[in-house]
Amino acid sequence: MSASSSSASSPAALPGDPPGGRRAVAVWSIGVAVYFVAVIFRTSLGVAGLDAADRFHVGASALSTFSILQLLVYAGMQIPVGLLVDRLGTKKVLAIGAVLFTAGQLGFAFSPSYGTALASRALLGCGDAMTFISVLRLGTRWFPVRRGPLVAQLAGLVGMAGNLVSTLVLARLLHGVGWTAAFAGSALAGAVVLVLLVLFLKDHPEGHEPEPLPHQGAVYVRRQIAAAWREPGTRLGLWVHFTTQFPAMVFLLLWGLPFLVEAQGLSRADAGELLTLVVVSNMAVGLVYGQIVARHHAARLPLVLGTVAATATMWAVTLACPGGRAPVWLLVVLCLVLGACGPASMIGFDFARPANPAERQGTASGITNMGGFVASMTTLFAVGVLLDATGDDYRIAFSAVFVLQALGVSQILRLRRKAARRERERLVASRVETVHVPA
Repeated sequence: MSASSSSASSPAALPGDPPGGRRAVAVWSIGVAVYFVAVIFRTSLGVAGLDAADRFHVGASALSTFSILQLLVYAGMQIPVGLLVDRLGTKKVLAIGAVLFTAGQLGFAFSPSYGTALASRALLGCGDAMTFISVLRLGTRWFPVRRGPLVAQLAGLVGMAGNLVSTLVLARLLHGVGWTAAFAGSALAGAVVLVLLVLFLKDHPEGHEPEPLPHQGAVYVRRQIAAAWREPGTRLGLWVHFTTQFPAMVFLLLWGLPFLVEAQGLSRADAGELLTLVVVSNMAVGLVYGQIVARHHAARLPLVLGTVAATATMWAVTLACPGGRAPVWLLVVLCLVLGACGPASMIGFDFARPANPAERQGTASGITNMGGFVASMTTLFAVGVLLDATGDDYRIAFSAVFVLQALGVSQILRLRRKAARRERERLVASRVETVHVPA
């Protein structure tokens, strides 16, 4: 983020760092399994969008409402969930989330009408909102701080594996056994991970218990949010997440399949393979970005801006193709580039994490995590409205991507120097504290 050498290397070990090790991996894996299932449920509509339109007899705007409502609930829950995680711990919040998103998926399976289906997706979004921030906090409690970027990217990678399951497995189940059996059967995975986390998950290793927070009601809430928001790194993290995540999220969550089938003339099978390519690319790029950021923090902003530029370029070239039809090779490149959006969005947490102390990590992560989902929700709605208004002109509809990218980049550039200066100050202060820690 800065040319200075002080930010070029990964953080040094800090006093009181968790030990990591096999036990940490085992416990963290349970939390990540819950997130994995939540992502399967979250993205299940992406492979069922056309089926949902037929089942509930709705158009593009009404179809987008499913995902918009789900993301609206998700985004609106981020700060409350962050506060709950800081207050109650990971295990309790994850358990509540697993119950809610499993109930939502089950309700969606048996919904007889559009209204009940909407309510089920809202319930699912509420439970889903409790998973990722909890997993991030679990990582900070069980692994040394220097492992933070890589652990966060690995969590995102596992989430994308959940997206892969939706694309490959759930799509086939949907067309093989039907709507109700496919969604109800997948809900069993939620029950399995709930049992695992209740039996085996622990919030932190022994000897690393956080200091108890006194109950202060609304005062505590206001202080946590205000303190996290005052940090430029938190705000920069939000805008990084806002700018990078939504192009791939919108594509995978709802509009990718209709775009490839209706606008590009591909078969459902070929479109499904391209959606799978986005997920596979995401997983591969996530490993690379995680290693780079863990070793060279100065690479964070170049990776973010490079990903945004590549995404905007590929969308512009694709939409500008004569006749609105892009060659298959160009769609392949587009999907490969979209795969970098998720890993780039994870870098937002690498700006917010060092800007906040341990007792505020959940709140700061919640603020950061709002960014991409607000952008996704806005774009999902804009694309649906523009498709209805233009007679399914995907060129005009997907142009909404550029507007939000421009807004996000302007905010990133505005905040980058303040965040870099504040991060250097905190790094110097932590090194001074380390020197004075008694042997």
